[in-house]
Amino acid sequence: MTSKLFFSEEPILSVKEDLIPLPTYKAVSTTSIDFSGLLETPLRLHEDLRTGCGGQIWPAGMVLARHMLRYQRNSLTQARILEIGAGGGLVGLAVAIGCQTSRPIYISDQENMIDLMRKNIAINDLESVVQELELNWGSELPAEIVEQRPDIILAADCVYLESSFPLLLTTLKDLLKLCEDGVIFFCFKKRRKADMRFLKTAKKIFIVEEPEDESRISFSREGLFLYTLKLKTY
Repeated sequence: MTSKLFFSEEPILSVKEDLIPLPTYKAVSTTSIDFSGLLETPLRLHEDLRTGCGGQIWPAGMVLARHMLRYQRNSLTQARILEIGAGGGLVGLAVAIGCQTSRPIYISDQENMIDLMRKNIAINDLESVVQELELNWGSELPAEIVEQRPDIILAADCVYLESSFPLLLTTLKDLLKLCEDGVIFFCFKKRRKADMRFLKTAKKIFIVEEPEDESRISFSREGLFLYTLKLKTY
C-alpha cells in the first residue's frame, strides 16, 4: 500500500504502511495530515525552513506520531506529555488532537522555533491544550517542565548532529530523573554511522526497547528506528 499526497493549496497527507519519501527541502506551505484516518480532524501544520531545519515535516516525526495515535492513545489520558526537539510540533500536536488528554501538553525546541510552534498551535485551535516553550539540550530544565514532571516524552529526529549527542543525552537523563516511571518514545532516521553510536551510548544509560508496531518492517527499510527509553535504576 502506498501513501497519497494530494497537491492543492492545502494538501492532505495520508500515511499508510509505506512511507512516502519526503523532499529534502520544501517551500513555505501548510499541510493537513490525518495519518490514514487516525485523526478525525486533520492536523494542520505550517512548514517554514527559514526558521531552521525543524521547520518542515521529517519522516521520524510521521512514524512516531502514527505510533502514538495507533498504539498509545488509550494510555495518554492522564499523561504529562512533553515533546522535545519539536520543530513545528508535529508529534505533540497530533497527540493533542487525537488523544483525550486531560493535562496540558508542552512542545519545546530552541528559541528560533518558538514562533512556528505558536503558529501551529493557533491554526489548530489548541491554545487551551498545548503550550510552546524554549528548551535547550544540556541546559537547566525550564521551571514549567520541572513542575510538570513529564511521564511521556516524545522525541523525533533528534539524532542529526553528532556534536549535540552529549547534550541530548544529558537532557534525556534529566527529564527521566523527574519521574521514575517516565518513558521516552524516541524515533530517528539513520543518516550516518555516528547515529548508531548514539544508540550504543544510550543503551549504556537507559533501558532501550522496541515497542510493538506492525509497521516496523516497513519503516525500518527507510532507515527509521523506534524505541522506548527508560532510566536504569540499578
